[in-house]
Amino acid sequence: MEKILIIDDSPVQANFLSSILAGDYEVTVVNSAGEGLDQAKAEEYSLILLDVIMPGIDGFQLLKMLQEEVILRHTPVILITSLNDIQHEEQGLTLGAVDYITKPFHPAIVRARVHTHINLYRYRTQIEREATVDQLTGVPNRRRYDAVSRKRWQDAVRLGASISICMFDIDKFKVYNDTFGHPAGDKVIKAVAETASAKLRRGTDFFARYGGEEFVGLILGGSAENDFAHLQTVRQAVEGLQIPHNPEVSQWVTISIGGITVHPKADSSYDTYLKMADAMLYDAKRFGRNQVVWSNEKMEQWKEK
Repeated sequence: MEKILIIDDSPVQANFLSSILAGDYEVTVVNSAGEGLDQAKAEEYSLILLDVIMPGIDGFQLLKMLQEEVILRHTPVILITSLNDIQHEEQGLTLGAVDYITKPFHPAIVRARVHTHINLYRYRTQIEREATVDQLTGVPNRRRYDAVSRKRWQDAVRLGASISICMFDIDKFKVYNDTFGHPAGDKVIKAVAETASAKLRRGTDFFARYGGEEFVGLILGGSAENDFAHLQTVRQAVEGLQIPHNPEVSQWVTISIGGITVHPKADSSYDTYLKMADAMLYDAKRFGRNQVVWSNEKMEQWKEK
């Protein structure tokens, strides 16, 4: 069921709107702009109904704040207001509202407009989802990773939680392609993706194809020791597939993994720690491949072998 957030300082009006929509949607009601912004960040909504006239931060100001949040700027907002002049309607639409409903409103009109914008949101979300899945492997692609990584980093900062960033690479993949051909190489990439994603499917995990034979994983809220151990099981699972490699290189197809676990601060850079994870991957290659090398923010390093 699609979720709708109603932000209105009038409990009477908010409850009336909720009663109109509650049969078809999961509706959450808050009665201040501050609560509305916090709630919009905390949950994923398909539509926000926002009253314009509110004390303190009004609806126009809150709409601008919602648009400035990367994770919220695509959430559609319908303004609900008694201001029915063209200037205010233009202001709301210019700020990014998708529609403008004036009071007094009729329940059938509210339902019709909400239904229209929910359907548009569903369609756009479906198109975006298809555009963010890697066609070869079925796992999230680089575009999806770019969006999720920023969100997970922000979540870690907000919650004061740890986050682990890890980079995966198929060992000697060019040699494999040169030996067995690119169609066989595609099958290996797909097999590695399926195996690794099956191990990284908890709600705190994220796994994506970074590009070529490289993958990236994120784990929210774990410890360095536990995540280091968990990624060893991923490496072992890939080796356990027993996909023959060029015998001059290795008996089986294997992967190397580099990772780092940090507690990010508001002023810390995700890209800095991504580079550190990549450096750990480089060390895993340098130390002989088919292993996991891990670090924490103190740059203490663990090697699997």
